[in-house]
Amino acid sequence: MHRITTCVFFLAACITACADDAHPISFRNDVQSVLTKSGCNMGACHGALAGKGGFRLSLKGYDSDADYIAIARQARGRRIEMADPGRSLILAKPTGALPHKGGIKLQAGSADYDVLAQWIANGAAPPTDADAKLVRISVSPENALLSPGDTSSIAVTGHYDDGTTKDVTHWSQFTATDEAVASVDGDGTALVRGSGEGAVLVWFGSKIALARMTVPYPFDVPESVFADAPRTNFIDELNLEQLKTLHLSPSPRCDDDEYLRRATVDTIGRLPNDGEREAYFADTADQRRARLTDRLLASEDYVDYWTYKWSDVLVINGTRLRPIAVKSYYQWLHHAVEQNQPWDEIVREILTAKGKSDEHGATNFYALNQSPEDMTENACQAFLGLSIGCAKCHNHPLEKWTNDQYYAMANLFARVRAKGWGGDGRNGDGLRTVYVSASGDLIQPKTGKPQPPAPLDAEPLAFDDPSDRRDALADWLTDADNPYFARAITNRVWANFFGRGLVEQVDDLRASNPASNEPLLAAAAQHVIDAKFDLKQLMRAILASETYQRSSLPLPENADEQKYLSRYYPRRMMAEVLLDSIDQTLGTVTSFTRLAFPGADFQDTDFYEKGTRAIELYDSSVDSYFLQTFGRNPREITCECERSSEPSMVQVLHLSNGNTLNGKLEDKENFIGKQIEAGADDAAIIESLFQRALVRSPTADEMKSLLDVAREYGDDRATALQDVAWSILTSTEFAFNH
Repeated sequence: MHRITTCVFFLAACITACADDAHPISFRNDVQSVLTKSGCNMGACHGALAGKGGFRLSLKGYDSDADYIAIARQARGRRIEMADPGRSLILAKPTGALPHKGGIKLQAGSADYDVLAQWIANGAAPPTDADAKLVRISVSPENALLSPGDTSSIAVTGHYDDGTTKDVTHWSQFTATDEAVASVDGDGTALVRGSGEGAVLVWFGSKIALARMTVPYPFDVPESVFADAPRTNFIDELNLEQLKTLHLSPSPRCDDDEYLRRATVDTIGRLPNDGEREAYFADTADQRRARLTDRLLASEDYVDYWTYKWSDVLVINGTRLRPIAVKSYYQWLHHAVEQNQPWDEIVREILTAKGKSDEHGATNFYALNQSPEDMTENACQAFLGLSIGCAKCHNHPLEKWTNDQYYAMANLFARVRAKGWGGDGRNGDGLRTVYVSASGDLIQPKTGKPQPPAPLDAEPLAFDDPSDRRDALADWLTDADNPYFARAITNRVWANFFGRGLVEQVDDLRASNPASNEPLLAAAAQHVIDAKFDLKQLMRAILASETYQRSSLPLPENADEQKYLSRYYPRRMMAEVLLDSIDQTLGTVTSFTRLAFPGADFQDTDFYEKGTRAIELYDSSVDSYFLQTFGRNPREITCECERSSEPSMVQVLHLSNGNTLNGKLEDKENFIGKQIEAGADDAAIIESLFQRALVRSPTADEMKSLLDVAREYGDDRATALQDVAWSILTSTEFAFNH
């Protein structure tokens, strides 16, 4: 160890000797880059909230002033030794010259070592306002067309506010966004592993950039496939352009009965009924799908379904609100959807809401989110698809949002007040009256002072401006030029119809999470803007597109892909829709019992009338084992991740042996019982069950097989037909939209 230490000290002395001739090293732009690249200021090391070994740095170097003090001033200045840089703890420990629990992070004699040694030898200058500030980074190549097995070296350039540029590749961090397409090493060399569109996220100095790469699939798809493919609108044009680039063949159109079931489930959250099937097939083949779309978008069930969808986003939850407040919030939202109120107006009304919570339902957003921080984080997540909570403590490690921006945004809500707030609102009637104070600011913990109130990436408001700051927030957030607002709602609507967003997860629109088809997302968002945020216009375009109307059956030339929309992807119906579909098929109803409000001495069993469908429930505080088992959104937090569509053995067992389906099958007043009483024969009842559940007739083989099974029961027709219905309702074809 003594010889190693001597060598390190000697090397540092040599650097010191020539330090006067070296270009001054910047703490902000050079030292911080080395510490970050070496991992010294990561969350697992000295960047942890409490630091390590008494030495704490800001996460990824977001606070240069504090980090300078920690390195140059704390611990009696032992961490740097200007007279002999090699003896500085900041050099001796990470090189292993002195014991270091974090292991060797820095190689003596490396370029990074030289940066730290020269900075110390030059006097360890602190960061100053005169330092060049990093404005952005760029990557090269920005877009690359590659093949499996290829490698691509990514170069990174930093652009500073003084007009200078610098090659910062060595100090950048690289992460692959899709390891199935390409991986990347620490030096920025990407290795192509599979086909598709992938990207490498590049991070340097709290700035990020994406190096995109396209890797076509190994299929020989004739040019004529794309030239002859039908096109209805911009969705098809941009989708086919991507499929052509990726060498993926589009599946043909689905059958009419498949489209009827698919579009009805996706648009209004239930199966088509007998009358709707008749009306659909009564139209001519070239008009029936368009006319179906018109009827679906104009139906009352559309209102119920989309009110429920937006209730998930707004976290309407009866465990956190009194029953009257739940009803008020839901009914306000239901009315907005019923009136086809533009999305920007709905959001503006929520953000600027004032008044009593039972009279102005939108004010309940502020009952669910009672601090400026909660208001900020949930508004960003719900309406912008941005999770900025990490920036509450430090600059966001995966995004550009800073700690200052977080508190500037939160300060826009600092003057929101309410009478009746207090814990869970159990006092009195539990109602709240929201109002806005003329003064008040949110203190930023790091500085002890309020941050000038400002929306993200926008100019700040004056502290003494007496107007409601939320008006400025609403103007910025719902503006057509906001780079997130239209994209966020477009992505949510898209995911409803295609089973996945163009960005996944659906509410994770950070720049480091690229879209599967960026031109298509941009065009769809612009379509929403051009329609003045009338979401029905986007839905109409989706339903009319050939992209949506494709068969779910894969072709050899598209079977390997799961996100480029070469076909429709089958997916299990959401829990509420599945339960309603069982009831609709069997002609039964489900009774729902509302869970008691925490601390209340009652359980409101009459809150939901008999016959209320699952998709009409006001909130998530309902005692339903079926809905819980099949992954309903509990609405505890604003995140689409709360809902689960993953299959499980518990689900299989509940459908097979549970009391939900079996109890409905045994109901003597169900569809089967009424058909037997009306004198219908077995074949007619089986035909009806297929039409009601699957929107198709049974094949000849299916009919013969089921009739043979029914005959085995002898005179017990009810049990026989119940078992036939059970086999249909537990099938994948029933549970999935396809």
